[in-house]
Parts: sequence; structure tokens; C-alpha cells
Amino acid sequence: MRITNLFCFIGISMLLLACSNNSKSSEAKANMNIKIDGSSTVYPITEAIAEKYRAVNPKMNITIGISGTGGGFKKLDRNELDIADASRKIKPEELDPLTKKQIEVLEIPIAYDGLAVVVNTQNNWVDHLTVAELKTIWEPAAQGKIMSWKQVRSTFPDNKLSLMGPGTASGTFDYFTEAIVGKSGSSRGDYMPSEDDNVLVQGVKGEKNGLAFFGLAYVHENAKDLKLVPIDNGSGPVIPTAETVKNGTYKPLSRLLYVYVTSDAIKNPEVLAFLNFYLDTVKGIIADVGYVALNDDAYAAGKDFLKKFAEKHAAKK
Repeated sequence: MRITNLFCFIGISMLLLACSNNSKSSEAKANMNIKIDGSSTVYPITEAIAEKYRAVNPKMNITIGISGTGGGFKKLDRNELDIADASRKIKPEELDPLTKKQIEVLEIPIAYDGLAVVVNTQNNWVDHLTVAELKTIWEPAAQGKIMSWKQVRSTFPDNKLSLMGPGTASGTFDYFTEAIVGKSGSSRGDYMPSEDDNVLVQGVKGEKNGLAFFGLAYVHENAKDLKLVPIDNGSGPVIPTAETVKNGTYKPLSRLLYVYVTSDAIKNPEVLAFLNFYLDTVKGIIADVGYVALNDDAYAAGKDFLKKFAEKHAAKK
């Protein structure tokens, strides 16, 4: 793998992940279908934009799945998608299969997200958790051993600890485990997993002793039914908000969200038109779905990279 272009702006990487200067893929034809899959965290953003796009392009069929960030990258490799939603960067091992096929991938940051830790609204003992306590709960050594709230903090009740979280194909799972445990994918396995954050929301709502983590937007949508837990990284408890996520004080659980498109998919002018619409529209809707917008210059840079990527890989006539 090699990176042939790197654009850094206000701390945001706009990467053109290049596997070859020449694609050998067959010429793409425009169609009225756009297939998107991947992160359940990014799903509310993409769905909101797709709804607006369908309103002005009623003949356009846009389907959006939530197989998780890892699942989306696998489908991208199998040429089953036009666009992959992602809550983390693509990994080298996910890019390598595309490299072998001489397919290039464009990574476009679209928003900031705060990864939320939540408990049931009946939980009256947790006012905050430290990063160290989260590690105690979620590290692999906790499996079968840290089973009650009292084991997390001595002042907590001796209630069963009921854990829920994203599945292993989720970018949220990868990010959380790296930020909290110290290694991506390193986690206890005795918890209820789901790639669908709505399932996790319902799980915590129905379990007094429940604890889960997922994208902040799902708390935004279910604010009355969940208790958001402030996180203390050593500088005092901080609750995730648009301000604390953007200024970085909610750490280590603030991150960037992305969409990815391949050099094959961008040959379809409908895909290019949708992505341009995406970058033009996302700032206006981002707060409504519970995320934090980048600045105007970052979105302008994204459009510039998209234009150059499309020109480079335009289908031959």
C-alpha cells in the first residue's frame, strides 16, 4: 500500500489512498441506484442527506445499510457498494485487497462525533466514570470476573453489571477499545453485541443495571430514555456535547466520521452528484442528527479532492 496524496487541513486528514495510478476496471455506466452501507453511527447523517436528495431527485433509488464499518469495507472490496460509511479510518488489511485489484479509495471526513457511554435512567449511583474504570469494565481480563457494579467502584451497589456494545465489525468498537483499553479490538467477549445502535438503546432502556457505548446521535434521539455518563480522563468529568467534542475536551472519546468511495464507483456521475450534494448539505443538517460539523473550509477541501478524484478516474468515452 502507498499513499500518493496527503492533504492536511486544520488537523483533518483528507487522504487519497492510492493502490495504482491506473485502474483496470471496466467502464462504469451511470445508473439511478446508489448503494451505501457501513457504520451505524454515520447512518443517521447519510440517511438525512439521502432523504433531502430524494426530494429533489425522486427517480433516484438510494439504499443504506448498517453492517458496521468493517462490514462496509468488505462490501466495498466485493464491489457491492458505491459508498461506505465509516466511523474510523480504513485499516491496511482492508485496503490491501483493493490494492491488488488496482482500485483507489478516497476518504472524506464529514463530521465530528462523541462516543457516548450510557446507563439506564433508573441508575442512581453513577454520576461519572473514569477512563480507568471503563478499562476495568471492558478489558479482556474482565471477562467472567468483573460482573458487578461494586467491583467497578466500591461505593456502587452489588448489582449485576449488564453490558451491551457494538459488535466486532463496528468502527465504534474498534475506536472505543483502542481509546479505552489501549488496543483496537481488545475487549471482553461476555456482553450483548449488536451492529445496530438502536438495539443497544433498547437494551439499556430495558435493563436497570445496563451500560452501553455508541455514537452520540443515538443519545440525541433518545435523550429522555437514557442517562448520559460524563467521562473523567484525569481532568474532571466531561459530558459529550457539540462544544466539548469539537474542542477536544471530551477525550479520549471524540473522533472523526468518514465516507469512502472507490475509483470504480466515482465513474458513475450519479454517485459524484450525490457526494457533492452530501458535502454541500451536511453542515446544515448535522446538528439536527446529533453530530458536530467541520468548518466550511474543510468541506470545500473535500469537494476539491472529490472533483480531482472524479476527473482522474472519469470513464473513457
